[in-house]
Amino acid sequence: MIRVLLAEDQTLVRGAFALLVNSADDMEVVGEAGTGEEAVTLTVDLRPDVVLMDIRMPSTDGIEATRQIFADDASRGSKVLILTTFETDTNVLRGLRAGACGFLPKDTRPDALLNAIRTVAVGESLLSPGATKAVITRALSRPEAPAPERLARLTAREREVLRLVASGQSNKEIADELVVSPLTAKTHVARILAKLGARDRVHLVIAAYEAGLS
Repeated sequence: MIRVLLAEDQTLVRGAFALLVNSADDMEVVGEAGTGEEAVTLTVDLRPDVVLMDIRMPSTDGIEATRQIFADDASRGSKVLILTTFETDTNVLRGLRAGACGFLPKDTRPDALLNAIRTVAVGESLLSPGATKAVITRALSRPEAPAPERLARLTAREREVLRLVASGQSNKEIADELVVSPLTAKTHVARILAKLGARDRVHLVIAAYEAGLS
């Protein structure tokens, strides 16, 4: 079972999410938080597989709560999936940098939300060629600091793989593009993650954009 913690300040919305998550045969809600501070405390206590995190909450907001979760050894094993208003929320990049594995707009279809929780729970990130890339591109239009030197440690092939990751391609798609086996593509991605010190594929996208590779 995928153990899910809900962090949402609106009781009715949180209740709707709880009904949806509990309706799935492979997941269950193990806790609910109405503030970011509660989300941090419950994540440490309950060790959920996935935290469904709203950004705007009283007390500590979702982004700061995410940062605290990943800064604590006792809770950083939990995956954070951030919910956002999408078109207007400019805090998406801050959430990803804080340690979130991805984000979804709040009007996501119920089946898509459940699939997103499953994706995050197994250690993958939410990357789509359209919505996710558009938000990251917009957020990075004024990057905090260009970092082309971060790529200096990568081989030419690894830089090419990083470019494909940043375009939203899966390991299989990368393998097809480069005419290599899926295992080879997966190995390249793992080495890039290690060399850049990135948590997951979302953070590889951020690194690629900051370095001007995409």
